[in-house]
Amino acid sequence: MAATSSIPLNQNVFRLRFKPSKRHALLPVESYSSPRVFCSVSRDGPELKENNNMSPTKQLKNVACGVLAVWAVTTASPVVAASQRLPPLSTEPNRCERAFVGNTIGQANGVYDKPLDLRFCDYSNEKSNLKGKSLAAALMSDAKFDGADMTEVVMSKAYAVGASFKGVDFSNAVIDRVNFGKADLQGALFKNTVLSGSTFDDAKLEDAVFEDTIIGYVDLQKLCTNKTISPDGRAELGCR
Repeated sequence: MAATSSIPLNQNVFRLRFKPSKRHALLPVESYSSPRVFCSVSRDGPELKENNNMSPTKQLKNVACGVLAVWAVTTASPVVAASQRLPPLSTEPNRCERAFVGNTIGQANGVYDKPLDLRFCDYSNEKSNLKGKSLAAALMSDAKFDGADMTEVVMSKAYAVGASFKGVDFSNAVIDRVNFGKADLQGALFKNTVLSGSTFDDAKLEDAVFEDTIIGYVDLQKLCTNKTISPDGRAELGCR
């Protein structure tokens, strides 16, 4: 398995600031305009893409490459790995009921003692057992949460491709770096919800409510490309 990463060498950094609206807050975004060193990581260790004559500058690049390679391997997101190759479905008895306990270790970083495998589980109209739970790094693809109360849940680095969340209440939840690709989120309520780094490729968002949603500017621009968001939802988000 190989991973490729890059790191800017110059410090030409500028920050864009956006004035938050009354409906949602826009988080500051940093942009970089500088040359990058591209590194590849394999089991044999990091390798710089260009390594002809070892000038002092290239030696510095190799050092940066080595540091970045270690960082890339040790901090790889479970969601990225899962999107490439999911583990076999858990055979643990009552694995679906583990959602009612949640992930007591991970939260924001998605660290876990064992995978929280909720794939194909049915939580339709669950009104009490999911509220406020931590579902960090949960595998949720093809699960059903229709009509569930998921207020104040913490979903970080979760994999929810193809899952159904029709009419789910996500009020006051923290939804961070979740993959909602091809998920059904029709009528979902994102009231005062943090939506950071999450992706909604080909997701169904008809009649979803985004009142007072907290979202970064770049994430907002990506979300606004989803054509299924209703006019009211687009107005709440400030999509142009």
